[in-house]
Amino acid sequence: MSQPSSSRYDSMQYRRCGKSGLKLPALSLGLWHNFGHVDRPENRRAMVLAAFDLGVTHFDLANNYGPPPGSAEENFGLILKQELGAYRDEMVISSKAGWKMWPGPYGDLGSRKYLVASLDQSLKRMGLDYVDIFYHHRPDPDTPLEETMGALDFIVRSGRALYAGISSYGAADTRRAARILKDLGTPCLIHQPSYNMLNRWIEKDGLVGVLDEEGIGCIAFCPLSQGLLTNRYLKGIPAGSRASLPHGFLKKENVTDAVMAKVRKLNEIAMARGQSLAQMSLAWVLRLGTVTSALMGASSVVQIRDNVGALSKLEFTGDELKAIEAILAEP
Repeated sequence: MSQPSSSRYDSMQYRRCGKSGLKLPALSLGLWHNFGHVDRPENRRAMVLAAFDLGVTHFDLANNYGPPPGSAEENFGLILKQELGAYRDEMVISSKAGWKMWPGPYGDLGSRKYLVASLDQSLKRMGLDYVDIFYHHRPDPDTPLEETMGALDFIVRSGRALYAGISSYGAADTRRAARILKDLGTPCLIHQPSYNMLNRWIEKDGLVGVLDEEGIGCIAFCPLSQGLLTNRYLKGIPAGSRASLPHGFLKKENVTDAVMAKVRKLNEIAMARGQSLAQMSLAWVLRLGTVTSALMGASSVVQIRDNVGALSKLEFTGDELKAIEAILAEP
């Protein structure tokens, strides 16, 4: 077993999640990328341990994270067993289901059959009795929302999860889901949407207002826009980056001259603030009071440490916010 740093809680900020009693670190670690069987075991281990040493207590997974699907949970479970099992009660571990996981009609979307079976598999892969948060990963237009939310209620009541959450739901469906869960007696703890300076849909959709009204926390994924809001692409698309991969989520065609012109201007503001672009981008997401935590992805310990450095300067001046808004408003 590892011996975590005795100062791990000294500098991390913890924010209350909506109107619940749960607090999350301002920065959480997502295991979407770089934790599959194709990735280096020593790097996976080092990142989890470094994050925990820095006060990152929330580790976010899903049934399909890898590759191959399921392998991120398996590898995280191994790290828990070998290194951090004694500290389970100091962690918030989350998982999700909602994307294609196995063949046939019962391995996708939002039925009670799929969600319960998927979480049982996730718990087995991680060697856990329960997860702290279980999310429905995406809306399912074909399954009644009452069934999906009923499954989340059952999952919490059965002890498989402590809290229920949803991800990528729009404002109207979020309000409906929250009220169904409230009537069932299992409040919706948290919503996980994509949100960053280049993707502000939660503001335009009205989701921010719904979360505030319903007392739901918010954890933003892709706060760095898959690496675009870092210094990685300032001089082009480097080999081995997400945009260089043929099947990556960040497409090469999305790294346009217009986007990069904005990113370079944002980088100038970050430099004037004494921050890296990644640090300023995380601080910008966390400026929104609705946001409980920003979900960082990382490929190295160095990136994790740099990201956590954002917490040393979260405040923006009015002039800085105006300058950022002007850049983001450019065509």
